[in-house]
Amino acid sequence: MPSDETTIHQAADFEHANFFRDKAIQDDPYDYFDWVRRQGPVWREPNHGVFMITGHPEAMQVYGDPATFPEHDLASGRFSSCNVVTGPFQKFSEPIEGDDVTDVIVRCRHELTFSDQLPAFDPPNHTAHRHLLMRLITPKNLKENEDFMWDYADVLIDRFVGDGSFEVVSQYAEPFTLTVVADLEGVPEADHELFRDRLSTVHEHLEHKPLEFLYGKFSEYIADRRREPRNDILSGLANAKFPDGSTPEVSDAALLAANLFAGGQETTVRLLTFALRMLGENPDLQQALRDDRDRIPNFVEETLRLESPLRTQFRMARVGTELGGVEIPAGGTLMLAPGMCNRDERVFPNPHTFDLGRVNARQHIAFGHGIHTCAGAPLARAEGRVTINRLLDRLGAIRISESVHGPAGDRTYKYLPTFFLRGLQTLQVDFTALT
Repeated sequence: MPSDETTIHQAADFEHANFFRDKAIQDDPYDYFDWVRRQGPVWREPNHGVFMITGHPEAMQVYGDPATFPEHDLASGRFSSCNVVTGPFQKFSEPIEGDDVTDVIVRCRHELTFSDQLPAFDPPNHTAHRHLLMRLITPKNLKENEDFMWDYADVLIDRFVGDGSFEVVSQYAEPFTLTVVADLEGVPEADHELFRDRLSTVHEHLEHKPLEFLYGKFSEYIADRRREPRNDILSGLANAKFPDGSTPEVSDAALLAANLFAGGQETTVRLLTFALRMLGENPDLQQALRDDRDRIPNFVEETLRLESPLRTQFRMARVGTELGGVEIPAGGTLMLAPGMCNRDERVFPNPHTFDLGRVNARQHIAFGHGIHTCAGAPLARAEGRVTINRLLDRLGAIRISESVHGPAGDRTYKYLPTFFLRGLQTLQVDFTALT
């Protein structure tokens, strides 16, 4: 137990800490999260005036009350997604005044970065575009894609199964997720290598912007399928209609495909990497999964709860409101932090403990909730389940590489230097050969 003096010193540090810039907190945020939660389920941090939401029930209120902006009626719902990525770091050109900022959001939302992407949309625009996106994520497509996963997992494992060690991100998680989502979205197989090369983070390809590359390629594919439809997934997306029967612009369909590709791939890499770290650090847990593969789905959910890849999402209060006993002004920025909320002891007893038998593990909000639940969540779950099954099938005891990360109890890991995502940059694991 820490001494009272240590606790007081830590509290003083946390009170003035900058969550968005402090690398120590980015690397290991959980003491800070616990301190913030003790201030209340909603707390206004001092550096940017952001209302941090640490409580799971309070986060569910925000997810469940999205702002709606009908064209010829009164707006409703309290929380807009217009600033989902930009948070407090970009401002509208018009001042935020009064107790209702509906008109300012409508006029100025296009000024914010990412405003043309589905996660930043509010209904009814969000409803129409998500309807279009679901043409990619049909039960038939997901089933065929999972069949592909099993085969491609073996292709990757074949490359290192004789080595006794592999780097999880570069040798498995990144190529696996990139190729799987390319298959789901119908990217021609001849272009798979191009996508892996252009979108890999391993070689620091900084001369291009990934979303621009994806947008350009999917614009080409969709325009081509509209000229010459084929019996493939891209043709289905290219010729899909909005709910009102209108035909989307090529740009609308391309942006949806690009966003699903980029968002789903990046977060799933982090899920797979944390899952392998969990197995490597816990031999008993690993053996439990080897003995009973039916426990793997809950293992994936508990990994998502304990180490949520999505660190932050933002919302803007459309009207003045109250949440968790805190008054939030119209135009105020709220920060949803899944990693904080998924360790709320009111919902998850012993929240810092990995519990393979946790009965409500799937109640986590690592994928968001409500209308903005990640559309790729079923894909990520399948990728996790297939990966763990195939690695346990083909590798003996998996353990963290001490030569790279240090001995148990004194590990060193490098994390992504961002407040937006939580993930390991690299993970080296050793394994014994199966006899």
